[in-house]
Amino acid sequence: MKYLLGLVLGWIALSCDTDPKLVVLSGQALGTGYQVQFYADERFEVSQKFDSTIAAINKSMSTYQPDSDISKINAGDTTVVVDAMFKEVLALSRKVYRATNGYYDPTVGILVNAYGFGPGKPLKQLDSTTLDSLKAYVGLDKIKISEEGKIIKDDKSVYLDFNSIAKGYCIDRIGAMLEENGVEHYLIELGGELLAHGKNLSKDQAWRVGIENINAPVTDRDYTEAVSLENKGMAGSGNYRKFRVDSVTGQRYVHTVNPLTGLAEKSDVLSSTVIAKTCAEADAYATAFMALGFERSKQVLEQADAIDAYLLYTQSEGDSVQVYMSTKFQEYLIPAN
Repeated sequence: MKYLLGLVLGWIALSCDTDPKLVVLSGQALGTGYQVQFYADERFEVSQKFDSTIAAINKSMSTYQPDSDISKINAGDTTVVVDAMFKEVLALSRKVYRATNGYYDPTVGILVNAYGFGPGKPLKQLDSTTLDSLKAYVGLDKIKISEEGKIIKDDKSVYLDFNSIAKGYCIDRIGAMLEENGVEHYLIELGGELLAHGKNLSKDQAWRVGIENINAPVTDRDYTEAVSLENKGMAGSGNYRKFRVDSVTGQRYVHTVNPLTGLAEKSDVLSSTVIAKTCAEADAYATAFMALGFERSKQVLEQADAIDAYLLYTQSEGDSVQVYMSTKFQEYLIPAN
């Protein structure tokens, strides 16, 4: 899910030299683009601190980095002592895992790869027997952590993948870094995920972003709703540009691997946008709602604490796209002029 920010590049001085200055950084990190906008009274080595934050997270939990802690653990190294960030992400993953009755599961990667939806090569033969054998390695309850900080797996083949939460967590850590350096007002965007703190001082209002219109062409993206954010994280998940139309009913479906059954099942949720206290939590729930489907997602939202969502889904017949918003989410929407 992408959000339209329209940020300005470079240092911009406000009306008075003593006022905070607007700083905007942009570039590539974690395999995607980022834009960071914040107000600061003084310059500090933000680029260096930004890079060190990204490097620390990659070293801890990047499955694309062979020498990262998580890659070593997945390869069977039982001597790795994980850092505080790893523990924090694992704890939050457990929270969402329980809240979604197992539909959010960072150990589902072995199945995702088997179907060819992930970076790994798909299996040539994927019958029920093979699925059952792979499903035996899925389940966050198969991962434990010792007092020394070492990861204990029920089986060495259990594969842990934080990609569905790490990007949001990275944004939270960048926000914490900014606050440690005296920054109170900022907006961070990384690969479409967001964290807003304080206000847009230039306009003396909360930060404003947009939810992308899923019917807009890739070359001319626009937004369908404008959202006001202050001290909140926002993340989205969606396969609306990669869907299949049922030849009989005409209904649009995306395929999401169900960690409970091991099957790549039809999902009637085309996209989910979540607002939460942290971007990591929003990131995890946005992923979970894709697997949960519409009705189960509504049930989770009714019981979730401080989690609000904007879901695009299809009806049981036809392929018309419907909108569902939790009650609180509507409060974040900016009325159209």
